[in-house]
Amino acid sequence: MPRRARVLIPGVPLHLIQRGNNRSVCFFTEEDYHFYLELLAEQASKNDCDVHAWCLMTNHVHLLVSPHHANSASLLMKGIGQRYVQYINRVYRRSGSLWEGRYRSCLVESERYLLCCYRYIEMNPVRAKMVVHPAEYRWSSYRVNAQSERSHIVTPHAQYLALGVQGGQPADAYRELFNKDLESEVVDQIRAATNGNNVFGGSKFAVEVEAMIGRRVQRGSPVVCPRFLLFNHPDMANQGTFKVFNPGKPQ
Repeated sequence: MPRRARVLIPGVPLHLIQRGNNRSVCFFTEEDYHFYLELLAEQASKNDCDVHAWCLMTNHVHLLVSPHHANSASLLMKGIGQRYVQYINRVYRRSGSLWEGRYRSCLVESERYLLCCYRYIEMNPVRAKMVVHPAEYRWSSYRVNAQSERSHIVTPHAQYLALGVQGGQPADAYRELFNKDLESEVVDQIRAATNGNNVFGGSKFAVEVEAMIGRRVQRGSPVVCPRFLLFNHPDMANQGTFKVFNPGKPQ
């Protein structure tokens, strides 16, 4: 059965998940986390991907990125994946695969839905009951996005920066979003969209993508994320046309 083509629009965010093989541990020591993050920074720059949010769990990785080109995200994940496996196999004198096949992804509509995905990613350690508050977890972008910690990895998205309207700091407004948990329906839809290589967004957005690729990209009725603030910023205007990228074919 042919692999389903990934749906990509250059400039529009993707939520990516890479899991350990059989959900086994991928990070064993602090050095492993640091090495992965250095690879992320290096490969994001090399392959023209903006990283907006990330979380390294013990047996999987979440990334929210905006690829500048149709193959940017796949090259990013390939570059990180191969180098990290080589590192792990060398350091721990092991062999074989580390990752569980292909990474999973979903296209994220910027308007309303993007900040929900930010929060979904950075709340992973809390949902896993590893910490009580996301600030307690070292291996995510929460401290960057919510506490203005300096980072050479994260590039703020326009929707995140729009939280700083009227002279306020984006981090302050962003931090307030965590005063309320994400609705369970939103969490479920992000999971389903990512695992199914669909889209996380509104009906109009899904219909536009479906018209381009000739298949459904959204199951059931979309959940509308709350509009915490009203933004006047265009939703990724002039980002180019829709593109369908199949990593099994050369580009």
